[in-house]
Amino acid sequence: MEPEALETCPYNPHHRIPLSRFQYHLASCRRKNPKKAKKMASCKYNACHVVPIKKLEEHEAACVNKSTMEEEDSLSPLKVSLPNAGQKGNRNASPVSPRLPNPDLWNVDSTNCHPMFVLKSFIPQKLVCESDTRESETDDHNPIPDCPRRRSSDRESEPPAEDTSLLKA
Repeated sequence: MEPEALETCPYNPHHRIPLSRFQYHLASCRRKNPKKAKKMASCKYNACHVVPIKKLEEHEAACVNKSTMEEEDSLSPLKVSLPNAGQKGNRNASPVSPRLPNPDLWNVDSTNCHPMFVLKSFIPQKLVCESDTRESETDDHNPIPDCPRRRSSDRESEPPAEDTSLLKA
């Protein structure tokens, strides 16, 4: 097994990190060196390219990863010229790049012809517990009409009986 290529940390040149761990190291080293981090900037083509702010434009002009980003831009949709409101008669208008739907987004309807979902007003309904309906059925079929069955929920909702014997004294 070949040893992995080592990268030098832009925040501390004594740090030599394997390429597979470099992003994690940059994040932690940036937090540990806030003064140095304020003077550094990340390349827009590769976040692992951290250079001094003064040299950022120079780096981005010569960045190795720039070519891959430009290839992706060339694969983007065709340039189409659309007339603007201010340039109705001008046929030399600059080309505009409208975005075509991304073929990787398979779960999005490209026609957008479906109406938007609107939640209708909620109408609450009376909810009935099964145990309450069973108890009411057994109350209807109670063989002793003089002794109605009471539910425990009925007993809890009644206020406690007052003791009048203490009031007479």
